[in-house]
Order: sequence, then C-alpha cells, then structure tokens
Amino acid sequence: MSIQHTHFTDTPAPIFDARNADKTSRRQLGLYETDVRDRHMELREHFQSHGADFLSDAEMLELMLLHSSPRKDTRPLAKKILAEFGDLASTLAADTARLEAIVGPIAAQDLKLVHGASKRLAKARITHRPLISSWDAVLTYCRTTLAHKETEEFHVLYLDRRNMLIADEVMGVGTVDHVPVYPREVLKRALELNACAFILVHNHPSGDPAPSDSDIEMTQLIKQAADSLSITLQDHLIIGASGETSFVSKGLL
Repeated sequence: MSIQHTHFTDTPAPIFDARNADKTSRRQLGLYETDVRDRHMELREHFQSHGADFLSDAEMLELMLLHSSPRKDTRPLAKKILAEFGDLASTLAADTARLEAIVGPIAAQDLKLVHGASKRLAKARITHRPLISSWDAVLTYCRTTLAHKETEEFHVLYLDRRNMLIADEVMGVGTVDHVPVYPREVLKRALELNACAFILVHNHPSGDPAPSDSDIEMTQLIKQAADSLSITLQDHLIIGASGETSFVSKGLL
C-alpha cells in the first residue's frame, strides 16, 4: 500500500485587515470611511455655525440625504438629483414617483416631508393676519406652494371681512399649459364659506408668469360674477419660477 503525502506551503493564509481594505471593500462591509465621516462632520458644523443660508443647494441635499444614508457619501446622489431637477426648490416640489426613481422611497419621503414643512411654515405667516397688509408673506406662500409645480393648479384664497384667510382652495388641476376654471364654482364656494373677498392664484410651469389672453378673459368673467354678489376680487396672481405677475399691479383689475 502506498502512502500519499500532502504537501503544505510555508505561506500562511491571508488575514483580512479592514484598515488596509480599499474603499470598495469598506463600502461592502458597511464601514464608515474616514473621509466621508469628516465631510459629514464638516457640513453639520458649518450648518450649525452659519445656518442654511450659507449652504449651497448641493450641500443642503447632502445633509437631507444623510437621514436615509447616514454612513454613505451622499455627494454623488445630490449632484444627480440637481442634474435632474435643476435646483433644491424644484427637487422638493417634484413628483414623488420621479423622486423615488432616483433616491428610493425612504429618501423621497424625507425630501417631501421637508417640502411639506416649508409649505406649512409659509402658510403660518399668512394665517390670523390681514393678507392685504402681509403681501410679502402672501407672495412667499404662493411661490412655495406653486412656483415649481410641473402642472398648472388654480387656487383661490378666500378671505373674511377683515381680509383674514378663511381657506386656500384648489379649484382645478390641469396640464403643463392649461387648467380648467369654472367661475360658477369659484363663487359657489365663496358663498359656502361666507367669504367677503378672494384672491385668484395659479402657476405657469413654463416659468413665465405673463398672463395669457385666456387668463385675462377668465379673470374678467369671475370679477363680473363676484361684483354681482358684492364679493371683492382682490387680485389674480400668476406664479412662475422666474417671478410672479399681479393683475392689480399690471392694471388688469
């Protein structure tokens, strides 16, 4: 009977050393890379010391994305988001499904929560105070709500006899360049709310807030109907990403 000998090499089996692992391996292991951690600490310290006004849109997004990806480098994803939507405001106002396709459902939920909070904050500034004497706050609220919408929406801000906000009602949602508006429904809702005045507001997704001929014609029809009921149409605001138009300021009302 022959005996087979097994030969062993003198070279020991390699031992994994996480300190010497390349970045790809560290990511696969879920380790927190030193340079990424330092970047996160730097961003947080900068925000705490100087506030959000001193952060770029990309840096703001980096910080927001850390909630869903606390140990990852969120810079590449922030850049990808801005390449898709253009800026932070457009990102937060973007369609949820489009956001989820890029960042996933959890991060998309975080971003939409920030957007919801910003709208609530803007609305709080026009609640329980006369809107006509808080016009800058009204414009901020309308911009926050509508400036970056991808389709047209028609809102009516109904006011009481002291010009205090009763309700912001969405009276129509349309396409990228049209929204159906029915004067009868606008005035019917005013009567239901016992409103004494109202402000029309809609957006132009193109970004250009200049009124169209149909915008002017529709506004005149609503004004005539409101006058017959002794309800005051205070203004019609058209909101675009590049600014806003007031019918009163333009002499159209």
